[in-house]
Amino acid sequence: MVHRPFIRKAVSYIIYRFVFETERHNGISELLEIFGSVISGFALPLKEEHKMFLWRALIPLHKPKSVGIYHQQLTYCIVQFVEKEPKLASTVIKGLLKYWPLTNSQKELMFLSELEEILEMINMAEFDKIMVPSFRRVACCLNSYHFQVAERAHSLCNNEHILNLIMHNRQVILPLLFSALEWNTHNHWNRAVLNLTQSVRKMFCEMDEELVLACQGKFEEEDSKLSVAAERRRLTWERLETAAGFHSLASNNISDLVKPATCAVTC
Repeated sequence: MVHRPFIRKAVSYIIYRFVFETERHNGISELLEIFGSVISGFALPLKEEHKMFLWRALIPLHKPKSVGIYHQQLTYCIVQFVEKEPKLASTVIKGLLKYWPLTNSQKELMFLSELEEILEMINMAEFDKIMVPSFRRVACCLNSYHFQVAERAHSLCNNEHILNLIMHNRQVILPLLFSALEWNTHNHWNRAVLNLTQSVRKMFCEMDEELVLACQGKFEEEDSKLSVAAERRRLTWERLETAAGFHSLASNNISDLVKPATCAVTC
């Protein structure tokens, strides 16, 4: 018992060094596996020291490129914390979004799975704090050119518990997701993703057809504005290129007329 704080502190230092300095350690997954059983034995309410371990050690472990090696054990530890104290769910999701991978699709798949697992446990009060940034990120994943990421994001939207959260907050969430779904309908290359998009869109129509129609009208209006702006930019560039070509031609003509005088006497 007396050595537990010392052991936790020692493990924290190992994780800090791994995350912020070396990104190399052969035993992180084993340490997390041990810590998972330790966390499950924490008494309630959680001590501030335990929460600090979550914020400073566990959440930054999402940053290294090698997260795939220990992600299962990391997710288990984090889920244990959220089960112990549901108020931590919003903090965990904010941390997850902070370290969200933008160029690594395999990591993105893992993050989506973890996000779904935490959203399944979240209560409505905590969900209100993170629903906008969370579903902005989900919308980006819906549009991913990596078909597995796009499929995983659609699967998240089909989750029964998450769908219930969406339904209760549809005035906020549907406008965030609708643009992504509409873009997929016209632009995504993968047939399976297109079918999933149609399925999710149909589900949202059944949920609140009036809101979906309003979102579609707004999307078409914004799309029209973007088209007008793009055409305006094109015309501006054409005028600039024409003006630049005219000035270039004029300067060439002047340089032909004005030539340096040649000396008649050889010095």
